Amino acid sequence: MEYSRSRPQNRRFNSIQNEVRHRRPGSSLRRRPATAQDAYTYCLRVAFLSYLLQPRAKRLQHVPASGSGSRAVQRSSTSMNDLMKDFSLIRDSKSTRFPHGFMSVLDKRITGVLYGKERMPEYADSLVKRTFAVFLNEFKEERFRKSMEKDRRVEDLLLIFFSNATKELQKGKPPDDDGWKLMVDRHVALFIRLISSILKDHDWAKDRPELSSRLQTMEKKLLMHDQDLAAQSQRNGGSGGSTIEVEVPRSYEVKDMPLAQVVGRIFKVSYDDLQSDINKNKSVWTEKAAFQDLKSYQVNLSLHNKKTLTTDDFDSDEAFENWKKGETSDLSQMMLAIVQSNPELAKSAPGGSLPQFKPANGPSVDAGYAEIAKRMPDLAENGSSYVIDQPVDMSGYGDDARDSDDDVPYVFIPPDPRSYYRAALREALTHDLHDQELQPSEATADTPAIKLLSKQSAELLNEVALRWRVPQFSRMVLFLDVVREKFLSQEIPLETLDEAFEFLKQPPVEPKKGRSSLIVQSSLFDRTKWTVADYALNQHILSTLHDALLRELFELMMHCYENKPPSLGPVMYILNNHIYDDPIFPQKPEDLDQFSAELQRALRERAMEKYREFLAEKIPDRKEEWQFFHVIELGKSVLKIANSIQKRYRKNPEVMGVNPLTMLLEEIMPSYAQDARELVKRIMITQEELEKEIPIPDGFELYSELVQFRKVFAQSLPNHRFDFPVEEILADFVWRWIGAMESNVTGWVEGAVRLDEFKVRTEHPENIPTDDERHSVSIVDIFRSINQSIEQIFQLNWDNDLQYAKFMTAISKIVGIALARYCELVEQKFAKEMDRLTPEQEAASRQTRQEKWVQLAKDAWTNKERIEPFQFLPESLVKLNNIEYAMQQLDKLEREINVDACADVLQRNQTPLNQRPHKINNYVFTIKIIEAEDLKACDINGLSDPYVVLGDEYQKRLAKTRVIYSSLNPRWDETIDITTQGPLNVIATIWDWDALGDHDCVGRASLKLDPSHFRDYMPREYWLDLDTQGRLLLRVSMEGERDDIQFYFGKAFRTLKRTERDMTRKITDKLSAYIHHCLSYRALRSLLNRGISINSVSSWIQRSKPVPTSQGPTQAEITNALKPLFTYFDENFAIMKETLTDSAMVMVMTRLWKEALVTIESLLVPPLSDKLSQQRQLSQQELDIVFKWLQLLFDFFHAVDEDTGTANGVPVDILKSPKYHELQNLNFFYFESTENLIRTSEAMAAAAAARQHDQASRLNRVSAPPSMGGHGFGGAAGLLGMPRRHKTIMLSRNLGTMKKAKEEKRKEAQAEPSDDIILRILRMRPEAERYLKDRSRQKERLAAAAAAELIVRQSLNQGGPSGRMIGTLPIR
Repeated sequence: MEYSRSRPQNRRFNSIQNEVRHRRPGSSLRRRPATAQDAYTYCLRVAFLSYLLQPRAKRLQHVPASGSGSRAVQRSSTSMNDLMKDFSLIRDSKSTRFPHGFMSVLDKRITGVLYGKERMPEYADSLVKRTFAVFLNEFKEERFRKSMEKDRRVEDLLLIFFSNATKELQKGKPPDDDGWKLMVDRHVALFIRLISSILKDHDWAKDRPELSSRLQTMEKKLLMHDQDLAAQSQRNGGSGGSTIEVEVPRSYEVKDMPLAQVVGRIFKVSYDDLQSDINKNKSVWTEKAAFQDLKSYQVNLSLHNKKTLTTDDFDSDEAFENWKKGETSDLSQMMLAIVQSNPELAKSAPGGSLPQFKPANGPSVDAGYAEIAKRMPDLAENGSSYVIDQPVDMSGYGDDARDSDDDVPYVFIPPDPRSYYRAALREALTHDLHDQELQPSEATADTPAIKLLSKQSAELLNEVALRWRVPQFSRMVLFLDVVREKFLSQEIPLETLDEAFEFLKQPPVEPKKGRSSLIVQSSLFDRTKWTVADYALNQHILSTLHDALLRELFELMMHCYENKPPSLGPVMYILNNHIYDDPIFPQKPEDLDQFSAELQRALRERAMEKYREFLAEKIPDRKEEWQFFHVIELGKSVLKIANSIQKRYRKNPEVMGVNPLTMLLEEIMPSYAQDARELVKRIMITQEELEKEIPIPDGFELYSELVQFRKVFAQSLPNHRFDFPVEEILADFVWRWIGAMESNVTGWVEGAVRLDEFKVRTEHPENIPTDDERHSVSIVDIFRSINQSIEQIFQLNWDNDLQYAKFMTAISKIVGIALARYCELVEQKFAKEMDRLTPEQEAASRQTRQEKWVQLAKDAWTNKERIEPFQFLPESLVKLNNIEYAMQQLDKLEREINVDACADVLQRNQTPLNQRPHKINNYVFTIKIIEAEDLKACDINGLSDPYVVLGDEYQKRLAKTRVIYSSLNPRWDETIDITTQGPLNVIATIWDWDALGDHDCVGRASLKLDPSHFRDYMPREYWLDLDTQGRLLLRVSMEGERDDIQFYFGKAFRTLKRTERDMTRKITDKLSAYIHHCLSYRALRSLLNRGISINSVSSWIQRSKPVPTSQGPTQAEITNALKPLFTYFDENFAIMKETLTDSAMVMVMTRLWKEALVTIESLLVPPLSDKLSQQRQLSQQELDIVFKWLQLLFDFFHAVDEDTGTANGVPVDILKSPKYHELQNLNFFYFESTENLIRTSEAMAAAAAARQHDQASRLNRVSAPPSMGGHGFGGAAGLLGMPRRHKTIMLSRNLGTMKKAKEEKRKEAQAEPSDDIILRILRMRPEAERYLKDRSRQKERLAAAAAAELIVRQSLNQGGPSGRMIGTLPIR
């Protein structure tokens, strides 16, 4: 064991030969502290007395039998070599060798003989054990053991035993004594008998019968006539006689005095000096002197003088009497032990009788202390040699006691036993603590390993204390006082101090019973029975140790912030378990409070020192070298030490009422927050002065680290403010990231489109690609780039909702720009691919005008109806799949960003309406090009192929529609968005498409888009008269372009949806020509005429003449009439199915279904207008055929499997659209009289006016915002009815809102019946011309009134709140 200090080891004490014998005045006890030399003198006396009082060693002595008649048994002249010849002759025989494993069994068996465990009685003789012990030592010799295990020869083993027995038994025998030779034979015979027993017990004798036989023979020869070795008469060589025990004389040599040797080692006195001191004083240090000391002490105890403890030394008389009672009992036992050792002393006792034992209920006090001493490491199994187990009456010896004269000293009791015992204890402890060979005691479940006093030292101290009459509790206190002294002088560590406390607290253990039992008197731990001096000394010890331990704890705590600090456990354990738990410790709360306050102050200073070390280590000296990396490293160091201290003190967070972690955090965390703020600002200013930009990743990394630090700060110091506005200072890095994204996004899109081949992405070409594989890489790459850029911001976990919402708003605008550019590029490629000429069109483009007329007549004559399917390119269909995939990904992105929650945050933090500027920079006009009427014919067939081009006054093209082939009343239903900052004049030009040559102008019209006319943000419809003939219908609505995340997402969704719709329409336009061909009036006439003739061609041109029919066609004929159309659909669908996704396929089929409904509707009624139509009304037979066609088309598009009943086509809810229901309702009014139709129309108009009035009244009552008002119109609205609410961008911000808007439109169409279908029927009735004009003027008045009312209500509710969905920001 190593300590901070060590005592010098070369000191020795002077021999008693050089000292003057201690003499003590009898009047008082000496109070001078005893020196080690003083303690040595009296310890040696006690050690010599212990030697005198030990029981004398005894030995056996043989007494031969008397008389000449008894003759000893004689053995034959056969020698040992002769007995071995039998084995030597058969040396090669394996049967005479010992078996494998025999040697180890023989080793155990002989060991059992020595321990007295052998069951055969003849082996219990001590002489036999001695002989076997000598052989066992030889047998365990490594070389001999290996030789025996290898050869296993019987004769070798027997000869070795014979040799050792001969040497041992002839020791001390006179030359003329031959009796020991017979004893050798007997011992060899016992050894052979033991071998035979081993062979028999392990069943080895069966395999070696010859060996067993020869062993039995040899045993008989040695025993001569089968002597019984267990018989008393056969002992001592068979000579008879008896054996007696005699005492061994004392040698008075130190080698026979164990305690004297211990004294020499402890006090470092040589063997010769010890022997000299003993030889010189053995005549004085006698049993009689010890006996006289006890009698004198007994007299002083009875006289209550100052030579022993008195009542003044105890706090109560009861304590004194308890001690005195124990002393009286101990004195009697000790005196009896001396008398037993030297019976001659009994002759001096009056009465001439030995003392008598007295029964007692419990053990003596000093016997108990002897047991305590036995608990020390490696203590002796037995107690003091002169302490007996029962009390004895020694009162008869008191009359002859030595006079209690003050001049007569004790021989064995020192002048001041307490001081002398302390000196002896100090020397013993010093010696044993520095003894490297001293092994600790064995640890148990309750006590750790202890290395304090050796067994020999404990025995000596026990003997000394017992002889000097030091009370047990005094021994404990003095032991603790010596330990305290050594701890204060830094001779022992904390572990030894703890061991000392535990050593005194643990109850003794009875070795024989193996259990703990308190066998000492209650006074040992009952401090009320202690002396006043011991009690006060114990308090002083605890108080002194407490102060020292607090100083130790303070010093240890000063290292608590280091990487590997010293452990506080030993100090705290001793304080809590040995100091504070002791009831006599004089604890003062104010002292502990003062210590805690001082410790807090010191820890705060140490924490700041540690933080300054971090600053010096992590932050460069030159400000120009500062970087964000240094701030991050400084923060990591702070967090690292905080985590380390938290883990270190997790189980015990407070030390003496002080929390080291709290002290650390309260000092370094606010300091880091302030320093980090200043460092970051300085770094940014420096880089700006150097005209350098800090890399964006560095800013992001700094933000992540600071946010993590702020989180720990808030958890650790909830009542402190984090003095660093991280988001405010570092937001610029996010805006720079967003700016870089905005500048790069167009390049991403253009590069992705340029490199994309628009092929299906399938890993296994032999398999049918899944829907997830039917889009190309361009759209995947674009969204991957967008998502990666947004993910960078997501990973920041930005902790400012308003700033985060602004970030997402800016990103949503960039996403919209990217998708708009992608749609533009893809649609250009798609239009180019779809507008390519078919082989037939290329051939026709090369024909002259005359050839075209001839070809037309030839086709009519040959009844040519076969039209080849359009060969759709796979890459064209993949482009449509890409738009669908983009909508899905945009919807997913909208949910991840949580657009509604961002909008809610922006709304809650926006400037109040009365303080917000009303100026809107940009306006978005949505123009829907619906249809045209009565256009000029530009082709030789009397028709045109019209399309519309919108441009501004500077001849800049704004939009272009698709081409409607062979129609003078085309319907486009296409929508475009135009963004403007003020009024804009839009010029609409209708062109006739020609495959070859320039396109012809059909007509022009203009419209002024003025934002001031659309302050109500409601749609308006305009009939624009062309400058040639006919007119064009436009529906216009306006929205203010806002910096709003919902607006940007809505705009992006609408862009995608319109692109998808336009591309789908281009696909269906390739099929619509054949739809019009199969569902035309000509096809209806040919079905009624059961064939087509040349007359049918002329009648097809002159449609005004009714066709006489005799009998209607059958159901099979009606069905067969549509078979070419269904076949055409199937062929085209097969081409599309190879590339389009399932949802895109349903979308195309839905669009074809709508085209079919519009075509059938055009057969039944003309478009809505205030003028009469040239179209004639169908007959009942024709009407029935048309509705049967409608049902056949419904069944075809629904595509129900006849076997399973599963619908594989367009769902029913889509097929049964409002248009489908209008056609079904048309059947009820188609053949009504004009008067009834007019009355019905007026009733429906009155009901609509009433609903409008009620709605206006409700709006006025609740002061609804303008967005809930009625509709307004500008210009000549005609008989178009009230236009419904238009599809605003806000209603298109995700797939959910788009679906919801569509459902509302369907419900609105079904809930509010309109008289439009009646007005369209009346257009075919010449008698209704006046009503149509009146109805037109009525609608104009209603529209104007509604618009005026809406404007007034809007001005009254200016600044009203607008609805907005509320959500929560995404978890970032």
